Amino acid sequence: MKKHNWLLLVIIGIFLATTIISTQVSAIPAFARRYKISCTTCHAPIPKLKPYGDEFAGNGFIMPENEKPRDYVSAGDDLLWLNKTFPVAVRFDAFAVYHQDQEVDKDLRTPWGLKLLSGGTLYKNIGYYFYFYMSEHGEIAGIEDAYVHFNNIFNTPLDIMVGQFQTSDPLMKRELRLTLEDYQVYKTRVGESPTNLTYDRGIMMTYSIEKSGTDLVAMIVNGNGKGEADESGNFDNDANKNIGFRINQGVGDFLSVGGFYYIGKNKKLFEEATAMENKIVYAGPDLNLNVGPVELTVQYLLRKDSNPNFSAAEQEVKTKGTVIEMVFSPQLDRSRYFITGLFNKIENDYYKYQTATLSGTYLVARNLRLILEYTRDMELKKNRFAFGMVTAF
Repeated sequence: MKKHNWLLLVIIGIFLATTIISTQVSAIPAFARRYKISCTTCHAPIPKLKPYGDEFAGNGFIMPENEKPRDYVSAGDDLLWLNKTFPVAVRFDAFAVYHQDQEVDKDLRTPWGLKLLSGGTLYKNIGYYFYFYMSEHGEIAGIEDAYVHFNNIFNTPLDIMVGQFQTSDPLMKRELRLTLEDYQVYKTRVGESPTNLTYDRGIMMTYSIEKSGTDLVAMIVNGNGKGEADESGNFDNDANKNIGFRINQGVGDFLSVGGFYYIGKNKKLFEEATAMENKIVYAGPDLNLNVGPVELTVQYLLRKDSNPNFSAAEQEVKTKGTVIEMVFSPQLDRSRYFITGLFNKIENDYYKYQTATLSGTYLVARNLRLILEYTRDMELKKNRFAFGMVTAF
């Protein structure tokens, strides 16, 4: 890297750090504001969830022990629970990036993302959550997560979510990662197939077996993402529905192992009224290990497409993807410093992607963190440096 590029990156970093640290952050996100609790109750650091945060989300964003009638407007009707104050929060992400050998190698991505979020109680054991992406990479992305969560149906450990969500959520939650670098295997599409493991519309069911420490997840989704409806009002562009399953088994207090299986079809109709079909299968194991200040997550996925280019000459394509993430929290959930290592690898007949990332986080406040990140693209032999912040209020 040229000397003046290093100097510019340092100047940008110092400027942003000085600006952020000198700014008083007094606002808190919607759930913390609603229940009068610190962000550390659920996050360490934001937006990464602690086990209690997972439990809170799994309860439909409700803390049953803290629900008070005074927090709701019932108008004398036992079947009505209206929040006295409508819960709203904002997330703001901004980065300064240097990307080696790019035509525009220095960029101020400020903001990189701006979200308006809301979530809370609809009624007993029923919650909701959604966010509107007011600016994602400079464009209005619209609604991403948006669902109603039915908790403990018939007083059993069965939960059902109806709406729009990421099909990778039972594996690793992309929206909660600590790095600018993404979990790339979930985003990858193959050929002309619209299917990946990001946002889709459908139904997700979860069931927990407490005695054995087993969690089960099943989902039914359209399989073609979150695009607009067609002239008939249909979101799905074919008659097929895609189905996913996951099982996760706890082993002691520190280890969990899981397996994921997803099957679906895409169909494409051509002008001559002939239809081509692509069959998709995802399968793979995952592992999560928590030992003291270190958390290790490993995900491997094999994707098979029977005809991703919808060609008369069918050609099967296999895509292999790996994500390995390690987070070091020296003082556990009371840490102000965090170090994250992330490895991505994807490989098929058309595409190769391999990166290694080292990212450091410093908490200025419980709801504002600074990030300094380095990513090495091992395929293109290029480096990327990023300095930024993530805040919620």
